[in-house]
Amino acid sequence: MDQKKAGRFLKELRHEKQMTQEQLAQVFNVSSRSVSRWETGTNLPDISLLVEIADFYDVDVREIIEGERKSEMMDKEVRDVATKMADYANEEKGSLLRKMQIISFVGVLVLLVAIFLQTFHKSLDEINKGILFVSFIALVIMAVLTLYVTGLLEKITKNKRLVKWIKFVTIVGVIAAFWRTIVMTFIVGILLLMVSSAKVEVYDDVSAYNDYMNFSNGAYEKGVDTQWTKWGMDETIWPKEISKEMNVTDFKMVYYNPWDAQYLGYMVVEYSEDAYAEEVKRLKEYESTEYIGYYCVEEEKTYELLAVNADPYQGFIYALTDGKGKIIYGEQIFCNYFMDLEYDKYIPKEYLLDGFNATQESEYYREKRKAPEG
Repeated sequence: MDQKKAGRFLKELRHEKQMTQEQLAQVFNVSSRSVSRWETGTNLPDISLLVEIADFYDVDVREIIEGERKSEMMDKEVRDVATKMADYANEEKGSLLRKMQIISFVGVLVLLVAIFLQTFHKSLDEINKGILFVSFIALVIMAVLTLYVTGLLEKITKNKRLVKWIKFVTIVGVIAAFWRTIVMTFIVGILLLMVSSAKVEVYDDVSAYNDYMNFSNGAYEKGVDTQWTKWGMDETIWPKEISKEMNVTDFKMVYYNPWDAQYLGYMVVEYSEDAYAEEVKRLKEYESTEYIGYYCVEEEKTYELLAVNADPYQGFIYALTDGKGKIIYGEQIFCNYFMDLEYDKYIPKEYLLDGFNATQESEYYREKRKAPEG
């Protein structure tokens, strides 16, 4: 059998009727694409349609199959056989179609129940968004398949106005169903943009010392606007000012604000014998707070801890000494139980309190996020 030849014959018959592919498709309730495939020989009509097409064009079924006209018309016996074959094919197709329709409806119901169970009485954090997204896509595919096997899809696609309304309702439905996810995605996008645009500011000019300290830069005075408020933490462990008796050998202040301000600073000072004794006395008189356990910090052994102001949420301000005239002042001030700032790039590890870990991988962070204070 030459399908190309049969296709050309069907095209010739249509031209004789002076019809378009779209018009012929409406006659036999098929798509214009199906008609195009018949005429190119890609596919041939179902056997159930052959008799109808032959009657419509007033030709013999054999002429369609062979792709050319015959002088004699189909006799009654051949026509009866073709009709019975077409009826049999329709019965088989109808039985298969009914099974597919039932399976499709069941599939849609199962997916709706699955999505309901994934979201029922659950907060946004408890929902597995990956599984929910896959379930939703599967629901859409199954719904389209159901519309197809029931014949509704073809009717819908012919009504352009109805298609537009379905698109609109679908978009509104998706937004309504996933509004929290959409809002959170938008917020996360903004935060990521803020993080990518935020720059780490590093200052090492000790002559501007007073500008960086929240007890001396006027941060709490009316009308004063400064970024160095440092979440209100008490920095008076650090010297009130840089005096002539102080030999500052190392100094750094770091500011980073992706969405919450974070501060890191240290200053290493070598004192004369008398000045060192006086400063040690001042620091030991400071009312230090508890600090062990906060952000995984252990008892300080690298240096002698002279004074510390620790907060389980905001971080640390402290002073360390080697006992030989050198005092190290340090601070790490932040919030949300971790630092976005890669602090180990800006401060020597020995200047941090022993065990300090303010990363999201720390045990302290995991515990606090599971059971936040308050």
